[in-house]
Amino acid sequence: MINVTKTFLPPQEVYQAILKRAWDKVWITNRGALVKELEKKIQAYLQSVPLLTMTNGTLPLQIAIKALGLQGEIITTPFSYVATTSTISWEGCTPVFVDIHPHYLTIDETKIEAAITPKTTAILATHVFGNPCAIKEIEAIAIKHNLKVIYDAAHCFGVQYKGESIFNFGDVSTCSFHATKLFHTGEGGAAFCNDALLFEKLFYHHNFGHKGKEDFQGVGINGKMSELQAAMGLAVMPYIDDIIKHRKAAVAFYKDHLSQFETIKIREETQWNYSYFPLIFDTEAQLLQVQQKLNTQDIFPRRYFYPSLNTLPYVSHTDMPISESISKRVLCLPLSHDITDDQQRIVIKAIAG
Repeated sequence: MINVTKTFLPPQEVYQAILKRAWDKVWITNRGALVKELEKKIQAYLQSVPLLTMTNGTLPLQIAIKALGLQGEIITTPFSYVATTSTISWEGCTPVFVDIHPHYLTIDETKIEAAITPKTTAILATHVFGNPCAIKEIEAIAIKHNLKVIYDAAHCFGVQYKGESIFNFGDVSTCSFHATKLFHTGEGGAAFCNDALLFEKLFYHHNFGHKGKEDFQGVGINGKMSELQAAMGLAVMPYIDDIIKHRKAAVAFYKDHLSQFETIKIREETQWNYSYFPLIFDTEAQLLQVQQKLNTQDIFPRRYFYPSLNTLPYVSHTDMPISESISKRVLCLPLSHDITDDQQRIVIKAIAG
């Protein structure tokens, strides 16, 4: 079986040796030594602004909206994982969709201003498949209209844009450390923020609102990462360069053999992380035919991101023709840290043969 991705598991003895430190202290949650060490190592590796690890990749988005005090309308993309939209609705705000660029697949910055109303309080945009949004243009729009900016950077571990970490942009950027991601903690995620006051709000919101053991400074939930998760992250971290290197070679192999097909265009001045390889077919029928052919050979690509989020049953439907079209025609091919040339040849033959 060849799945769309495969979880990288470090040697079990490496994980267990790190985990033993928590065992010896009998401290497996509430920001133990492993969580703090992981945060420092991630920041150093990425050369990023400070980060706060959490137990999954959705909570950082929810807590960012809460910490920024957002209400009313939030402009967002219809082409992302459902958590981007559901988070906005969950926090009592209204998602306002703006269509995507047909080649970069990120929110079309030239259409954002037309969607701004007196109720607009923020822009929540996704760096799709690790491909950066038009950050400078979005920042200029946000400043002009006094809006906050949150980036859903779930796929972006290791991505750099214009010479710095992608997580250094926006009021808050978030990442997922889910088991399917390049870098993972099994489940997990993080919020990145360079504003000390806002970071403090993120912190207490993710820790029940605590200010010390017995005082509270605001409402909060439980978003804390455990030592078990942090141990996995610390065990994976030494291998991340090799993981990206192998995936880069695999993407190049796909491109060499599937050059007749369209794929995502990576934005200029981007150091990409090769997190996904999306193929964009001419029609949905062609995609479904290829998908079925692959499935019969125990090969399971995935339709990231389908359906277009503006068609979800709990949002007001507005036509997003580019997103709706792309979402029906994009298929992410199998890509992992150890996919072989022979496995890729099977996939390629099924598609182009």
